[in-house]
Parts: sequence; C-alpha cells; structure tokens
Amino acid sequence: MNDTVSRPSSSGGPIFTVALRAGIVFIILCGILYPLAMTGIAQLFLPHNANGSLIKDASGTTVGSELIGQTFTDRKYFQSRVSSIEYKAEASGSNNYAPSNPDMLQRTKDSIGDWAEQNPDVPVSKLPIDLITNSGSGLDPHITPESAEVQVPRISKLTGIPEEQLRQLVDKHTEGRDLGVFGERRVNVLKLNIDLQTLLH
Repeated sequence: MNDTVSRPSSSGGPIFTVALRAGIVFIILCGILYPLAMTGIAQLFLPHNANGSLIKDASGTTVGSELIGQTFTDRKYFQSRVSSIEYKAEASGSNNYAPSNPDMLQRTKDSIGDWAEQNPDVPVSKLPIDLITNSGSGLDPHITPESAEVQVPRISKLTGIPEEQLRQLVDKHTEGRDLGVFGERRVNVLKLNIDLQTLLH
C-alpha cells in the first residue's frame, strides 16, 4: 500500500486560474453591468438629476447647475455666499480656518466693507452671517431668505423694480425644509437671478 500523500502543485496554476476568472467576472459585473444599469435607471426615472441638474435661462441656454453656486459680479443681481474656491467643483472644500486666523479675519472684514459700500441703505448689523462666510464645500448654491431680502433695496435702486415685487420674487424661490424637518429654508441664487433677469428685459 502506498502511504505517500499527494500534495498540491506548488505552481499555483489552478488557483491562479480561478482567481483570474473571478476577477474578470467581478470586473464585468461591478465595472460595466452595474454602472450601466444604474445609469439607465437614473436616466429613466431621474433624467434631470442624472444629467447634472442643469438650469436653462429664458432663452433656453444652459447657464449652470442648481447644485453648484456661482459668483455674480453685477450688483443688480442677488449675490451668493463667499467661496474661497470660486465655486470650482473640482476643488470642493474649504481651508477650514479657525475663527482667529488672520487671513479669515481679513477676508471677513473685506466682505463687510464691500457690503457696506454696495448696500448703504442696510446697516451692517442686519447683514446675515452666511453672506460673509464660506460653506463647508465652497459650492453651496443657496442663501437664506433673509440674505436675499437684505439685498432687495440695492437691487431695487439699481433696476427700478419695486421692492415689494422683488420680495415676492424671493418668496417664490424660497424652498422649505426637506420633508419639513431636515435642513433650513433656502433660496437658490441662480434660479432667483434667472427670474430677475426676465423682469429686466
């Protein structure tokens, strides 16, 4: 009787083949089929969101996304929050300055100074904090309704549109809390300015 115990080959051939096949299967499933399925489902049920939540103006021209903020340099439009990355999506984030950081203090002072110069009819004491602070991502497209309302006197003076009409526009674009519980009331600045633009033409 042969008592010699057979040992697996040290070459690892069968194991390598199994691992290779498993790798190919998972690449196809997870790297190709799953992304295609999710993309197809998104295009079918949520095409607007799947395509970047793009926004068009009255002429049908794509002017941005409702998910990413923009800087508006023309003072006759509503202004967005401060963004230390200039709303560049590829650089999402902030520099996380401490409240005592000299650069942040200087930036805040400059923002307050700009506000006082551009909005002489509204005292600095009524300036909402979100207009002079950076959001966590630096991409937030929203401001609070209060931040939109304090800009009404400036915009009314520059455009000739009555303040009451501008406030109605802000109310129209004020979004409530998600599911009535999560988040805060907010206004998408780009959507608001698109409607404002229609009043100017």
